Amino acid sequence: MNVLMIYPEFPDTFWSFKHALGFLGKKAAFPPLGLLTIAGLLPAEWKKKLVDMNVCKLKDKDIEWADYVMISSMVVQKKSAQEVIDRCRRTGVRIIAGGPLFSTEPDSIAGIDHLVLNEAELTLPLFLEDLKNGCAKRLYTTDKFAEMKDTPIPDWGLIDMKPYAAMVIQYTRGCPFNCDFCNITSMFGHQVRTKSPEKIINELDNLYARGWRNRVFFVDDNFIGNKHLLKTTLLPKLIAWRKDKEGITFQTEVSINLADDQQLMDMMSEAGFDTVFIGIETPDDSSLAKCNKKQNSNRNLVEDVRNIQRAGMQVQGGFIVGFDSDSPSVFRRQIEFIQKSGIVTAMVGLLQAPTGTKLYQRMKAAGRLLGSSTRDNVEGTTNIVPKMKFSRLHQGYKEILKNIYSPKAYYNRVITLLREQRVPKVRTLTTRADIIALFQSIFRLGVIGKERLHYWKLMLWTLLRYPQKIHLAVTLAIFGYHFRKVRKR
Repeated sequence: MNVLMIYPEFPDTFWSFKHALGFLGKKAAFPPLGLLTIAGLLPAEWKKKLVDMNVCKLKDKDIEWADYVMISSMVVQKKSAQEVIDRCRRTGVRIIAGGPLFSTEPDSIAGIDHLVLNEAELTLPLFLEDLKNGCAKRLYTTDKFAEMKDTPIPDWGLIDMKPYAAMVIQYTRGCPFNCDFCNITSMFGHQVRTKSPEKIINELDNLYARGWRNRVFFVDDNFIGNKHLLKTTLLPKLIAWRKDKEGITFQTEVSINLADDQQLMDMMSEAGFDTVFIGIETPDDSSLAKCNKKQNSNRNLVEDVRNIQRAGMQVQGGFIVGFDSDSPSVFRRQIEFIQKSGIVTAMVGLLQAPTGTKLYQRMKAAGRLLGSSTRDNVEGTTNIVPKMKFSRLHQGYKEILKNIYSPKAYYNRVITLLREQRVPKVRTLTTRADIIALFQSIFRLGVIGKERLHYWKLMLWTLLRYPQKIHLAVTLAIFGYHFRKVRKR
């Protein structure tokens, strides 16, 4: 059996980092962890090939080779996924689909022979058994959740690691919170399920043995969902593992209550975490209450961000406008918060209601739903009817992006971060990609770029004040170039 695994192309979005990757000589931020993991669940005798369309083209001969095509996709990849499926249908190859897009919107894509949905550890074996017996059905689904001990190690042999900026790993599924607009709990539940520390170390050893010496992204939706287990089991193992390792650094997603636990912050920093993404959403407490973001309410969010930065971790932030309680003053307040906090990587989007969320159900019941969410974080659209006049909401949204990603405001935030963030306790390596990025940034930003005065001010300031942070300064300058490009889409 020949199985072709296809990962569709990402559009040019905030998190694609498309315009930054060229500075590094890379083609994609991350490889497709879902498909690499699924590969470990397939029969050993099957021949497997993976095409990530973000790093290489899908060729006709690849499709013609296959007995089956397996495709996984996020919602934002929907357009490319449909194009891939249409192309495969023309050759007559049968198509198996799974992943977030198909699990949340199973009827939105035409031309699929078999939908293997939800957590593949549970549904894929059922499909494979039926396929073996010649009675495979169109739909396999479950409302149960898998034990992470049953999750195989990703089959890294299916990809060339060189085109990627970072590798990916997963420790947990599920989140203890219940934010109104988030579909994580509907997909993965409230109970935080974890892999064993030994399994995580085994996966890291596998990456290290293959020569990886760069960033590793823990793709957990809330890495600190079970703080006690994290502090008593995994983090001590990670700290010990890193003692004789060079080059590896970690990033992940957490909730703001990380700032309440100094021990946890210190342990994460010592383990090699230097970047965390946090859903800040809004500085408006009434909007936080409305969307059930209780963990963010009644806090000094700016001080929380600074506490995490001082522990050695850069905070990347997600922000939303378009809540029912938002007034026109929210746009200025968002700008002021982002600037004051020193959150350099600030993703701002209009409120959307993904399928499966409480917000989706509430908007549907109120007759305010406009279709499916695109999950594109910079296109400035929404699938709900906002309380604020849309023209004003859209104008305010554009004002935020124009302001925070103007060179002056952006580079000022970089300086704020460099001043606040403690130097991470990690040993990193200067790679060929780092050297390429430095010279690319000097020419494209410092010589011909419109922001060249801000670029050189940042570089000189960093060299004089914090020379050990020059790598981060260069990286963030490059990120700024990407953010300004996607803002003007």
